[in-house]
Amino acid sequence: MVLCEISVWGNFLVTWTVLSVLGFIFIMSSSGAIFLKYYVNPTYEMWKKKTNPKYPTPDKVKEEIILMLKGMLTATFCPALSLHLAQNGLSQAYCGVYHEDKGIMYLIFSFFVVWLASDFYEFFYHRIGHTKDYFWNIHKSHHRFYNPTPFAVIADEYIDQFVRSLPLVLIPWILPINMDAMFLQYGIFFYGYGTYLHWGYELDGIDAHNPYINTSYHHYLHHALSIRNKPYHTGFFFKIWDQMFGSIYDGDCLCVKCCDAKGERSLEKWKLIEKPDYSILLDPSFWLKSAKVSE
Repeated sequence: MVLCEISVWGNFLVTWTVLSVLGFIFIMSSSGAIFLKYYVNPTYEMWKKKTNPKYPTPDKVKEEIILMLKGMLTATFCPALSLHLAQNGLSQAYCGVYHEDKGIMYLIFSFFVVWLASDFYEFFYHRIGHTKDYFWNIHKSHHRFYNPTPFAVIADEYIDQFVRSLPLVLIPWILPINMDAMFLQYGIFFYGYGTYLHWGYELDGIDAHNPYINTSYHHYLHHALSIRNKPYHTGFFFKIWDQMFGSIYDGDCLCVKCCDAKGERSLEKWKLIEKPDYSILLDPSFWLKSAKVSE
């Protein structure tokens, strides 16, 4: 009931501010910790699992972080609005495990409904971001990060993040929903899994050739290859939506397993890779210096 109680502290602006501060702490600590381990201090064994063998420049990471912070302010707007509406009895949201005559089974049922519905919503909105000019002009800024790091997970323009987080307002209007469970679900399944998708590395336990789940490899392909009218792998979790709409990449496999088999992850190759000095990201003057934003 922690998140439910945040809106009791004050008005909408207070709730939005509190969520933004909490969001900033969470994303900087989680994405920052992963970045520190896999980008600042990489090893050869780590690099063998990196889909794109190159590392992004500090300037590109700086762009990611700036756009991520913009996206964060919008990403917390809809949760704050949803809590505000719930506090004022303007939605079907509830706190606690039970809702009147609905018990634990309803909580489990609503969990899967939210998961599947949100996954399709994310896929379809993402798809039109590549097939409609208006939405592509908004979404294309995210694709400047063709070699993403964990900071890119919500590095979107304001409208993109608003639409992506809009289900957090719409779902409690449509059906009774446990607010804490819904926010936790979005935090884990969407931000958490999104961080994995933008990680830049591949896990042994989730094979890139599996037919069901989008992996970090597929999302790398999306960043590297998807442009206007080429919506490869716009799905988030399940592959079935891309399979239904014919947006599965069918070219030569670029996953680390196949690259390793071709001898492209040898120790000799690793020694030739440039390892940027990311310590400059801790220099305030680096952030104050203006930089040309790429498209």
